[in-house]
Amino acid sequence: MHFEIEYKWVFLLLPLPLLAYLFLPALKKRRAGLISPFFFRASEVSGQKPTKNAWVSPRNIFGWLSLLICWACLLAALSMPRFVGQPGKRVRTVRSFLIAADISFSMATTDWIIDGKRVTRWDAMKSIMQDFVKNRKSDQMGLVMFGTHAYLQAPLTTDLDAISWLLDQTEVGMAGQMTSIGDAIAFSTKVFKQDTVKQRIMLLLTDGIDAGREIQPLDAAQAARKDSIIIYTLGIGKAHGSGGYNLDGKTLKDIASVTEGKYFNAMNEGQLKEVYKELDKLHPVEYEEEVNKPVQLLYMYPLAAALMLGLVFHSVSGIVSLFRKAD
Repeated sequence: MHFEIEYKWVFLLLPLPLLAYLFLPALKKRRAGLISPFFFRASEVSGQKPTKNAWVSPRNIFGWLSLLICWACLLAALSMPRFVGQPGKRVRTVRSFLIAADISFSMATTDWIIDGKRVTRWDAMKSIMQDFVKNRKSDQMGLVMFGTHAYLQAPLTTDLDAISWLLDQTEVGMAGQMTSIGDAIAFSTKVFKQDTVKQRIMLLLTDGIDAGREIQPLDAAQAARKDSIIIYTLGIGKAHGSGGYNLDGKTLKDIASVTEGKYFNAMNEGQLKEVYKELDKLHPVEYEEEVNKPVQLLYMYPLAAALMLGLVFHSVSGIVSLFRKAD
């Protein structure tokens, strides 16, 4: 932090008392020179006429000095002295980014290798998705988990640490064993409607085929498009009929196409990381910075000094006056 004065021009008023002393007329006070019930009779007897006279107070160096210091302290307070820290940068929310993740029973399949260990598809998704979430510093993010039904795991928020924690707490089967992609898109669209940010991005992650009976995926995608939602779809594994995987790549491509998004496919850790890198390129983190300077005001210190000095001067003047009267 560094010291600075906001209104330096205030100190141009410093010689104002001196100018007032030099150019303004002296203050005249009416004061009886003698109090006596027979004053005018005595003047007639003596033949002298009463006259008016000026009374000049004795110079008080201490008083003048105290008043000048008080004036300087008041000007110092008026100039707004302060300590100012280094300007900080606050990132404003640019877009809303919602992750709709499939946690049906098929995501518990242990066919992925992470750091040389065999893990479930969902654990692999979580481990790589954590870094993606933490890097979206200018976005507010949310989590929708779906299986047989869709539910809101985390509302749209800029608290990315909370998003990461809630993502880590999610386990396979919490939303049922089936895969309802249409319901997930429709539910996510409702979440977006409660948000005021214009840029709305959805990442739909699944490894299965839609088994929902209420809302068809393409119908839900059409409704999302009307709300200006862009959907990126991410298929985990191989397409339906290849090597035992049960992934409907065509439907995911159609969903992305309808909403002007893009379809991705990942069958291992490396491909999944590349998907997230591609998403970062398509929607890079945007910083709309607001400068925020920490300021500590100091005007109260010279103001308190002026007040204390004025009280001391008043007290001393009163004591001196008492002694003069006693003499």
